[in-house]
Amino acid sequence: MIFRLISSFLPGLVICFGLFSACTPEESDSSAESDVLSWSSVQDSSDIVVSIGGFSGPEAVRYDPGQDVYFIANFNGDAAGDANGFISKMSVEGDIEELEFMTGTDEYPMHGPRGMYISGDMLWAADADGIHGFNRMSGEQEEFIDFTAFELGFLNDIVEGAGGNLYVTDTGTSSVYVIENGTPELLIENLPAPPNGIGRDGENQIVLAPWGGALQFIALDESELGYTDYVNAQSGGNFDGIEFLDGRMIAASQVDSTLHVLFDGEDRVVIHVPGRPADIGIDTERRRVAVPYIALDRVDIWQLPE
Repeated sequence: MIFRLISSFLPGLVICFGLFSACTPEESDSSAESDVLSWSSVQDSSDIVVSIGGFSGPEAVRYDPGQDVYFIANFNGDAAGDANGFISKMSVEGDIEELEFMTGTDEYPMHGPRGMYISGDMLWAADADGIHGFNRMSGEQEEFIDFTAFELGFLNDIVEGAGGNLYVTDTGTSSVYVIENGTPELLIENLPAPPNGIGRDGENQIVLAPWGGALQFIALDESELGYTDYVNAQSGGNFDGIEFLDGRMIAASQVDSTLHVLFDGEDRVVIHVPGRPADIGIDTERRRVAVPYIALDRVDIWQLPE
């Protein structure tokens, strides 16, 4: 167990350990050094900060730094067409403040929300028929971008580019769409691997996570309407959510139920999770990663290094 996590739950133990180590300072220094969480550390279920149940097929997590809360997208059954999907609101301590905080409307029902992205006061969520836009404070649906004119596989994840356009992956057709001024268009198709997660790195490159057996992450080249190789993983596969922190890419792998960190040409497994991880979210204030599992109806949160 990482020392910083033990200390938050077992203060009595920490006091005893501190008294003992005061008598043996050399031992204390050695132990403290070995217990520092770093990007070389490998965590597992024993290191979970908090585990939250009570969801219904949670597929994605998005942290809202403005309100200091998490949003969790729930399939709640059939993700393709049962009109009962919803987005929950959860505190950073792990309390579900409102299970069905965001829902669809009679005209534009929400079937099974997947990836989400926050832009200004709007939370955008990918769904079976298009992209829902919710007011992130009130939870009211304010916009819907209809994709039913396209031959869709299934829309999966969404991110905003540096220029303000929204980019949406379609894993079912190996395509990416762009939304400009509220209008969706097919941007690129026939990608080398079905794109699942999508994110924007520190240099504003739009990066795609490969679904299936592929290990090559690619970046969109908007000027050429093509793509370039971004980074190659060394293991894993069926990559779902991706996030960026400190120039590092954190990617959820469903093949080996792990979180990988890809940085400076290296691929490290940093967390072994207890189920198949879906679209992860990063609490940038506390440097924590939230991992949803559709099959387990729960979300786990781990601490990341300082």
